[in-house]
Amino acid sequence: MNASTIINDTMTLDEKLAAIDAAMANAKAQADEDARTNGFTTAAPLDPADLTMCDSCQ
Repeated sequence: MNASTIINDTMTLDEKLAAIDAAMANAKAQADEDARTNGFTTAAPLDPADLTMCDSCQ
């Protein structure tokens, strides 16, 4: 993903953050769809911090 295709210098901070959130959501949806095609239920957790702790700690 190329950041320059998502954000530009004329955008406000809120617009940049919204564009990044939307791009991340689209990437997650595509990865989940690819995972389902390959027989998995999901590709990755929604929150990357979930990868840093065990399930019982959550």
